[in-house]
Amino acid sequence: MNHFSTTNRRFIKGLQLSELFYKDAVRPILARHFPELTYSAALLGSGSEVLGFDTPQSMDHDWGPRLMLFLAEADHQACRDKIDQVLRQGLPPDIHGYPTNFGRYGDETVVMEAVDRGPINHGVTFLTVRGFFRSLLNVDPDDEWRVVDWLTFPEQYLRGITGGRVFHDGLGQLEPVRARLSYYPYDVWLYLLAAQWRRISQEEAFVGRCGQVGDELGSRLVAARLVRDLMRLCFLMERQYAPYIKWFGTAFAQLECADRLGPGFMQAVSATSWQEREKALASAYQTVAEMHNGLGITEPLPTPVSRFFDRPFLVINANRFANAIRAAITDPEVGALPENVGSIDQFVDSTDVLDSPERFDRLKLMYHYEESLDVD
Repeated sequence: MNHFSTTNRRFIKGLQLSELFYKDAVRPILARHFPELTYSAALLGSGSEVLGFDTPQSMDHDWGPRLMLFLAEADHQACRDKIDQVLRQGLPPDIHGYPTNFGRYGDETVVMEAVDRGPINHGVTFLTVRGFFRSLLNVDPDDEWRVVDWLTFPEQYLRGITGGRVFHDGLGQLEPVRARLSYYPYDVWLYLLAAQWRRISQEEAFVGRCGQVGDELGSRLVAARLVRDLMRLCFLMERQYAPYIKWFGTAFAQLECADRLGPGFMQAVSATSWQEREKALASAYQTVAEMHNGLGITEPLPTPVSRFFDRPFLVINANRFANAIRAAITDPEVGALPENVGSIDQFVDSTDVLDSPERFDRLKLMYHYEESLDVD
């Protein structure tokens, strides 16, 4: 395989490269050979470049001038293979210095592969709008979505769909669905906020308690968990979908609150004593409590930390925030959900589940099962 050398190569961000690929190479071919074709072109979903986090390191696999071509259901059946062959024969071997041809490693990951001429093993994939959303979210984009549907949409997929870029929406279907997915419905958002505060309430006293009995490793572990939960709370407060773990910290750094909270989070996970750890977290608790009051979704709540009952550990009593937010929910469908469960991202920490839309229906049944237990 003639891998493309990225050494000393001027780096172009992947979204920009894909847009150039569409405008300079794919669009002219489609206009010439399929002038009556109605389609949409985009780069959405997975990939560091879709999130805008790609770097030169990203070029070593699953990166390059790639494109998603969305066709009407009938055209997808009738024209997909014809378009594929025309692109194979008609695409240039490179675009702005990057190969349009791809090869594969033994593990099936894709890598740019330089060739002198066609046929081109290109990076254009052919999809339908319905098929795309069903493959990622396990819902039909034309249906009315239930609350439990929203709760089983992994945030990493929601960020990948609402991120990325639509280069052309001739079908007129992509942008409306992306707008619909721009963020959670209001009361679903409240439900998730309450569940996140609840997670914090369950462990906020344990940094000190573990440290008090000499369990330094346990104290550090709890602190790291709390930092992660506080960071996720910040994404929710700023109404931003959180990406998966590789880009979680990178995306957090782009939040408005990052400058205020980031240094304290670093101190909490690097402190050498539980007292220092607790002090850093206490400051963060107060900041996020002030952020909560700034949202105006409940009556203002006291923001100072206090002792955990009679024990010498500083907490924000996060359950106060969870209870107040739940009381603000007015949608009866959301109000009937089991308390404190939250969304798939709040109770599942398995990549194999979050990456498996076929499992989402079983998770939806879990909500209904829990709800029936509450009623009984």
